Amino acid sequence: MGQPAPLDLHHQGDDRVIGVYLLETPDGPVLFDCGPTSCLPALKEQLSERGLAVSDLRHLLLSHIHLDHAGAAGVLVREHPDLQVHVSEIGAPHLLDPSRLERSARRLYGDTFDVLWGELAPIPAENVQLVREQVLGLDCFPSPGHASHHVCYLDGDGTLYAGDAAGVRILPGRYIAPVTPPPDVDLESWERTIDEIERRAPERLALIHFGVVESPHDHLRRQRRELRVWGQRVRQGMSEGDFIGAARADLEEMDEGEQAPYYERAAPFWQSYAGLKRYWDKQLADVSEEHP
Repeated sequence: MGQPAPLDLHHQGDDRVIGVYLLETPDGPVLFDCGPTSCLPALKEQLSERGLAVSDLRHLLLSHIHLDHAGAAGVLVREHPDLQVHVSEIGAPHLLDPSRLERSARRLYGDTFDVLWGELAPIPAENVQLVREQVLGLDCFPSPGHASHHVCYLDGDGTLYAGDAAGVRILPGRYIAPVTPPPDVDLESWERTIDEIERRAPERLALIHFGVVESPHDHLRRQRRELRVWGQRVRQGMSEGDFIGAARADLEEMDEGEQAPYYERAAPFWQSYAGLKRYWDKQLADVSEEHP
């Protein structure tokens, strides 16, 4: 399918925050993730530069339904009613009726929601396809951890379209942020997902945030280590402010401090703290229920 390169959606006017991928398949051009509706003009411009329009897309493959990855899906289908949207069975209900997702996101983002993400539109059931082990010639497999409904796609050339399963890394930098937002981050599931990605031995990782990693083994090893470090920081009682400070210090130690604004736009550290705090609070509650 050729070497992938992200289509930069210039979220909020910034480069290297959200990128999506255009794939060639036996059924024509396909988009992997689509970004939010607020980035739709940039997406259309990127397609136009490649001689395409939204109406030329036959399929949209979604890694998961978080707004930075899938927020524009409903609006795209409204503009192009033949577009087929592929998503996990767990994520599908939120495409059919995004009202619950929107309420949750508005609580999280407050007054900034509309500027950041734009409209969420429902998708008719006939446009939603549940993913199987093969989708348009790509292997597809569950990859929970970042989100329970997350899936990855692996093409015949060895490119893993990773969504957020391989974390956030603003290429060409080396720092990796695991990105652990609420509500359903699961550290144990994510460890197993990294195991599964390593077992499949991809040649490269196509990241939405941001770029293509050509050394997957090293990346996944370091991602696993960072995931454990972040998890233990919150488990041991680190405050939100100290957690954010520690993440910024990690960037400085790798001489990538100037990249902090990109990471904090692509995967705000405060969100990752909130997700990990929720995870550990739930673990504690579950233990209390088992041993009252």
